[in-house]
Amino acid sequence: MGRYVARRLLQMIPVFIGTTLLIFLMVHILPGDPIRAMWGDKAADPAQVASLRHEFGLDQPMWKQYIDYMGNLFQGDFGKTFGGRPVLDEMSRAFPVTLRLTVVALVIEMIVGLGLGAWAGLKAGKAPDTGVLIFTLVVISIPVFILGYLARFLFADTLGWVAPNVQDSADVTQLFLPGFVLAMLSMAYIARLTRTTFAENLRADYMRTALAKGLPRRRIVGVHLLRNSLIPVITFLGTDVGGFIGGAVVTEGIFNVQGVGNLLYQALGQREGSTIVGVVTVFVLVILLINLLVDLLYAVLDPRIRYA
Repeated sequence: MGRYVARRLLQMIPVFIGTTLLIFLMVHILPGDPIRAMWGDKAADPAQVASLRHEFGLDQPMWKQYIDYMGNLFQGDFGKTFGGRPVLDEMSRAFPVTLRLTVVALVIEMIVGLGLGAWAGLKAGKAPDTGVLIFTLVVISIPVFILGYLARFLFADTLGWVAPNVQDSADVTQLFLPGFVLAMLSMAYIARLTRTTFAENLRADYMRTALAKGLPRRRIVGVHLLRNSLIPVITFLGTDVGGFIGGAVVTEGIFNVQGVGNLLYQALGQREGSTIVGVVTVFVLVILLINLLVDLLYAVLDPRIRYA
């Protein structure tokens, strides 16, 4: 196991470098001059523009900018925004908010998605199964931004159960509605995936053997069936964390959550390359580590899986 983890960590290095290089190039080949854009419609002083371009290293060749950025990155320096604020400070403020929102969405997704999927799988071909399939299909068909505005209109504007906008991002209770909206699409996929794996495993030989041995139904479903059905679900959840962070751009904008999505949206609008590359770099690290954790969880769920 230790050799496998070490090998995977070494494999992450070229993936990390390649991904950050790709994002760096994409950000810096966008049309327009971000420094000159700071003046808006006003005439810019050429001397000030040249000074700022030199300060942020934008007058250097592309390869030199990337090498300097990576060198500073390994020292914990993500650069500065055009306003002079350290990007690390901005991310340190925004990432905990998005992390709380992601945790809320994951909990909702796992509880509701697994519950609906298990119920439908155990009732395959019956009315509950049909109802769950129709419900999840409707959810999948609705874009996230429409679902967000509908949820805010219903629960905030009409019923008055919650505030339309998040006032305090540190208050987890205020993140329930945006977390629910963020989780809805993935919850539908989890429910359908769980339903399929449950229905398939119910027909497996080991299930017939467990029933023939007279094991209690609670043990058969809660241990044998659930454990073997969780492997594809865990795979989906691992890849879904990156989707949650990306989807937070829309959800945080609808509910005024001051997280990474909001920070990234503002940085894209102002073409702040350091902020964009810094945020995406952290995204890449998180996704790589979560994928490693998911692979290790396979061995926990299925003892037959061993890593050399």
